[in-house]
Amino acid sequence: MIKVNLSRIMGEKKLKISDVANMTGLHRNGISKLYKEETDGIKFETLEKLCDKLECEISDLLEIIKEEKKPTE
Repeated sequence: MIKVNLSRIMGEKKLKISDVANMTGLHRNGISKLYKEETDGIKFETLEKLCDKLECEISDLLEIIKEEKKPTE
């Protein structure tokens, strides 16, 4: 599972969705979906803009969470 840490980064920097939209030129709806982790994909251009303006690395923004496998009976 891919975890999007946008809400954490924005919280640390005390930014609102509208702030990030203004900084990056991205649509509020897209930022909101990433913030709420309700998206199933992200463009490289979007990643680049977010990382540039939020002064973070892709690995700060996205993280792979390994799901624990249930033991088979």
